[in-house]
Amino acid sequence: MTLTLGVPSKGRLMDKTFEWFAARGITLRRSGADREYAGAVEGFDGLRLVLLSAGEIPRELAAGRIHLGVTGSDLVREGLADWPAQVAELAPMGFGHADLIIAVPAAWVDVDTLDDLDAAAAAFRARHGFRLRIATKYHRLVREHLRAHGVADYQLVDSQGATEGTVKNLTAEAVADITSTGATLRDNHLKVLSGPPVHASQATLFASRRADWSGGRAPLAQLAQRLNLTLPQDH
Repeated sequence: MTLTLGVPSKGRLMDKTFEWFAARGITLRRSGADREYAGAVEGFDGLRLVLLSAGEIPRELAAGRIHLGVTGSDLVREGLADWPAQVAELAPMGFGHADLIIAVPAAWVDVDTLDDLDAAAAAFRARHGFRLRIATKYHRLVREHLRAHGVADYQLVDSQGATEGTVKNLTAEAVADITSTGATLRDNHLKVLSGPPVHASQATLFASRRADWSGGRAPLAQLAQRLNLTLPQDH
């Protein structure tokens, strides 16, 4: 049986994934022109490479159309409800690090923690008659995080790009977004709330729980040995 591996189709995530596998003796590469999304594998029989966008990979894993996939852990947790029931996390890969954080205007000198945000949100609603708006594309992760910390008087507004600019553009009062350095936030006069991030993301190798594994257990075990991975007991 051939296992199908989905890898990000471009950029640093693709390059670093190729390097990660190459360091373990398996060569992944594009086949054909740069605009083609076919791939080739050398050094391990029974593995087929497909190139997809990082955002597509959680969906393809959940649907069982690929056996394995490399993508950001934030995308899996945001995109898949009850994600542990749909995919198994095999290995954090040590690159693609970024934190999902909540940031507020730097001018809010009295707001540094989630407790401060909760108080500010209640005061905002009392003053303006509507809930404080937090711009984000990570609705599931942010909602779960705020619920766990008792923050209630807010509303999430969808932002699929240039989230940091929503406060300046008066379409939100705060933001929740992925950041590596925080430079863009500072450029937009925003500060990150103190404490742990909503999620500390990195590139991760996942296995689908929905794929057809009949005949695939032996190749997976061989691949895991080659990559020095410990498989979950149910895989």
